[in-house]
Amino acid sequence: MVCGEKMKLSWKIWLMLAILVSSILFLINFQGILSSGVLVGDVGIDSPASLSGLTKGDIITALNNKPIKNVESYSTEIHKLFDSQDGEIKIVLDTKKDQYVFFTDEIPKITVKDLKKTKIQTGLDLQGGARALVKPEKELNSEELQDLILVTTERLNVYGISDVNVRPVRDLQGNTFMLIEIAGATPGDIKNLIAQQGKFEAKIANQTVFSGGERDITYVCRNDANCAGVTTCQQSAEEWFCNYEFVVHLSEEAAKRHADITSKLGTDLSNPGYLDKQIEFFVDDKFTTALYISEGLKGQVATQIQIQGSGRGADKETAYGNAQDSMKQMQTILITGSLPYKLEIEKLDTISPVLGQRFTYLIFLTAFLALLTVSLIILVRYRDLKISFALLFTSFSEIIILLGVASLIKWNLDLPSIVGILVMIGTGVDHQIVLLDESRSKQIGSFNQKIKRGIYIVMATYFTTLFSLLPLFWAGAGLLKGFAVTTLIGLTIGVFITRPAFADILKILNKNNAT
Repeated sequence: MVCGEKMKLSWKIWLMLAILVSSILFLINFQGILSSGVLVGDVGIDSPASLSGLTKGDIITALNNKPIKNVESYSTEIHKLFDSQDGEIKIVLDTKKDQYVFFTDEIPKITVKDLKKTKIQTGLDLQGGARALVKPEKELNSEELQDLILVTTERLNVYGISDVNVRPVRDLQGNTFMLIEIAGATPGDIKNLIAQQGKFEAKIANQTVFSGGERDITYVCRNDANCAGVTTCQQSAEEWFCNYEFVVHLSEEAAKRHADITSKLGTDLSNPGYLDKQIEFFVDDKFTTALYISEGLKGQVATQIQIQGSGRGADKETAYGNAQDSMKQMQTILITGSLPYKLEIEKLDTISPVLGQRFTYLIFLTAFLALLTVSLIILVRYRDLKISFALLFTSFSEIIILLGVASLIKWNLDLPSIVGILVMIGTGVDHQIVLLDESRSKQIGSFNQKIKRGIYIVMATYFTTLFSLLPLFWAGAGLLKGFAVTTLIGLTIGVFITRPAFADILKILNKNNAT
């Protein structure tokens, strides 16, 4: 391509360039690029760091006045302190929000991660995560174990955790376990969600009105500001409190129990307008909160109930986030009900992403070298540097756009997805060579007619591949879904965005060569 009047880009090329720029913006995590430090992934419960106010999501920028740039520098500095001193050590952590000071005689129970430079979300095998080996309270048969897996998976999915793998395993002695793997999670995340059975009960005068699960709960309001959300935040002498509330609908049976129990209650003389007993909420037999019952609900079959609770933190932002997490967890328990069996965590591990990252690096290095080799072959075959550059640029554009789309839809890229990217690269190069060969063929017809024949071949190949990939969404219990989704997204981007743009680039080059 040349500059000046001869170079007039078509709308298809402009469209590809616009989507390419947008994809780059979707990919970049500006906070990770412009900031230094490490992200707190988890803080040990009731540890000195937690009691000082440090919470998950804080960004540590300095440790005892030593700047922290990444996980490696954090690990180096923290080990220097405990290798050189004995007894309690003063720890001063500077974060983006505040400074936290505490004393401890052991390495703080803080899980940290590097700040992400991109918004790409990766699966367990690439980004690491947490794995738990869980044993039910009693030996289960295969049917009971499948029921447990279904309820556990539903609870994790409802809570909003992505890339969850739950499957049954047995040891050499025949003991039954449930293996849970969650990408990007910390051991504390798994422990908080599955260590407790999650039995929810609402009681009035020590009588159960309703429990969590489909039997008593017909609807739980979520993601709707009209009936769910954090309502107020207040500051006390030492910390912030944020209150949340959301609406649930009861079954007719549960509503009748509510009517029967309240019909026997009297009026609270010290609190006019309310009954003399409150409705109390318990999770795993532990009291969480209580609400007053309006006098107008006495003996009424009320199918709509409001659940309330709170979260607290050192500052308003932390309290607000904790309130949202608490609300989400309560909603999850109400929707899924309690786990059918109490669980004991036998083993809790953090999975290192090192091998996955190394493998991903080698794959993309191989893809780059393959594209470069193909471009050189095209250069030798057609003796045209511009065509070789156009093919290389188009192929890289497809990869960037695919990664941008994956970031936008929050699709987790795992190893099967990486293989799908390789397939997309190979197919894209094949399609571009088809268009190139057709444009230079000696068949009768104008240049535009030859390009149309090439586009027809590309479209036919696309639809053939589309229908052949559809079964992979379910094959292997969904283990190949990442490959199928990534490949289809990549091929669709190519066929409808980059292939037409490449064809128009060939038209421009043909006109320039003819003049």
